[in-house]
Amino acid sequence: MKIEGQTAIVTGGAKGIGRHIALSLLAEGVNVAVADIDESNMAETLKAAESYSATAKSYKMNVADYSQIKKVVTEVKNEFETIDIMVNNAGICEAIRFDEIEEDEWDRVMDVNLKGSYFCIRAILPVMKEQGYGRIINMSSLAGKTGGILVGAHYSASKAGIISLTKSAAKFAASFGVNVNAVSPGLIDTEMTEDLDYDLDQVPLKRMGKPEDVAEAVKFLVSKSADYLTGEIIDVDGGILMD
Repeated sequence: MKIEGQTAIVTGGAKGIGRHIALSLLAEGVNVAVADIDESNMAETLKAAESYSATAKSYKMNVADYSQIKKVVTEVKNEFETIDIMVNNAGICEAIRFDEIEEDEWDRVMDVNLKGSYFCIRAILPVMKEQGYGRIINMSSLAGKTGGILVGAHYSASKAGIISLTKSAAKFAASFGVNVNAVSPGLIDTEMTEDLDYDLDQVPLKRMGKPEDVAEAVKFLVSKSADYLTGEIIDVDGGILMD
């Protein structure tokens, strides 16, 4: 991977896909700042990280609060000197009928999923620009490309926004030596999907994805092997969408 010794911030790293991304990077020798609002599950992530030689630290952060994001970026920069990787994984998903989404619920999902990703990018770019190097990975979704049936329209819209945000950020940041890409998971076996009514016959590979499948895609995108990739959306969905 050639990323040993680098430093990453992983938002939403307390559990699920975020935890597996954090542990996957740690296994490659990357120091990881786990940023999440969920302190109890962050502690479990740090416990799982104890077997790795790289350093993992937790930072309580609400991605819907720009001041908290800036504070954590400053603290991580002071602690590790560089921030080479930013994984904007934090997100919330609600399965609500299209015609039942109230305004406060719409705003809550947008604030975390879309606005949170934008402000994380905005906060990290000055650090990466100064370094002349950086890798930013955003988390979209199959629902952001196809529209959501199993999940709410607000979730789908936020994840579609992530795709456009990724491309805009990639164009803006390229001259600074910063690559911006996204991963678009399909059905992944996490707490977020355990209550969804899904049909595996729709998946050509005939299985749900594992959090590790998404983590491997992230690891590739932050590696030297992806130096010439930016503005790309990588589908990790077992072949449901082939575009």
